[in-house]
Amino acid sequence: QVQLVESGGGLVQAGGSLRLSCAASGRTFRRYAMGWFRQAPGKEREFVSRISITWSGANTYYADSVKGRFTISRDSAKNTVYLQMNSLKPEDTAVYYCAASNDPYSDSYDYWGQGTQVTVSS
Repeated sequence: QVQLVESGGGLVQAGGSLRLSCAASGRTFRRYAMGWFRQAPGKEREFVSRISITWSGANTYYADSVKGRFTISRDSAKNTVYLQMNSLKPEDTAVYYCAASNDPYSDSYDYWGQGTQVTVSS
């Protein structure tokens, strides 16, 4: 079993930055994928970013809406994945969730965190 705990959310003005963290504990894998999703009030959950760790290295993916503004990264020693969010916009306001999969090639996730609120004021 894997436990995921997000942190780093908060209130920020438009144009500001936040860095979200997702710490994984429990059983961990050498090849895996971790993703960030978000859900705004009244909207469906949407994909934000993903990092896939395979034997050949790490690959990152982004939703078009955040490309160039958000950066996903990992610290293997800390079993932590980060989402650096710059140039934040009010439309980035949502609860952000991290998720993990033990299959780096799969689009489905086995484990989810509890979420962290990000609010961007205009």
